[in-house]
Amino acid sequence: MSVYTELSDSDISAILTDYDIGTLTCFEGIAAGIENSNFFINTEGHADAGRFVLTIFERMDATELPWFMRLMRHLAHNGLSCPDVMQRRDDSLLFEVHGKQGCIVSCLSGRTLDQLNERQLRSSGESLAQLHLAGADFREPRESPTGPNWLTEKVAQVLDKTIERYGEAAGALLSSELAFQRSCVWDSLPCGVIHGDLFVDNILFEEDKASGIIDFYYAHTAPYAMDIAITLNAQAVQLGNSDQQRIDAFMAGYEALRPLQPEERDALPLLLRLGALRFWVSRLFDALFPRGGAMTQTKDPEEYHHKLLFHRHAE
Repeated sequence: MSVYTELSDSDISAILTDYDIGTLTCFEGIAAGIENSNFFINTEGHADAGRFVLTIFERMDATELPWFMRLMRHLAHNGLSCPDVMQRRDDSLLFEVHGKQGCIVSCLSGRTLDQLNERQLRSSGESLAQLHLAGADFREPRESPTGPNWLTEKVAQVLDKTIERYGEAAGALLSSELAFQRSCVWDSLPCGVIHGDLFVDNILFEEDKASGIIDFYYAHTAPYAMDIAITLNAQAVQLGNSDQQRIDAFMAGYEALRPLQPEERDALPLLLRLGALRFWVSRLFDALFPRGGAMTQTKDPEEYHHKLLFHRHAE
């Protein structure tokens, strides 16, 4: 959640005229994350006034945005603590400003943490299971935005520059892991809506209790175990001596609500590798082909390079 599109007081005030959530009192840009422009906005003068998050979508396919709006409303109305999308007076869920689309969502309590302890990991596992259960009857499938074709295309784009910057061994690892993962098929695993990007900056906490999940713009239909793998890599795996205890804490929370099937448990080590590869490639692309922005963050590709090596050596 960075700021690429700058908004003024008058821009936001004009947007709010189509909502019944009050008038603007103040706003501020949100610097965390890398995909969209985000602002906290405060309003007053209406029964539904309060604090909200306004998002401007920068790179997403405009035709897919209504899917994300419907998903968040479905999850928020089916027991998950997540942002609820505010309706405009004409019942639509998206606005347009400076030629881009955006939305306003409820602002949850809690704060993000730089890293999680074992109690917080257990609570995070419970929250991910709640997401999977709340989305089980959401009947609108969406393909993965980072599936096999995307992965093949992006590896081809970054390979030469990766070798130039990080060395021949890094390039060989990209190619060999891509070939291995393309030989794997996960069609038999239980699947449904997954978050796809549950890093520590996308889950809120009040002390040791998870209070909400945010940023659903990588959500898609995929095996639930893929979501678990992505989240374990992001939250639990620190390449240290306590990694197994951290993984166990997360899994205890998850399986308290949704026990894994045997085939999911068997697939998880390979999906940890796939998740590490996907995020390494994504970060390589952002680092090697950077975009401009008023407030932006480019995350270190080497973190996921090392996580991929860690999982391969664990096999």
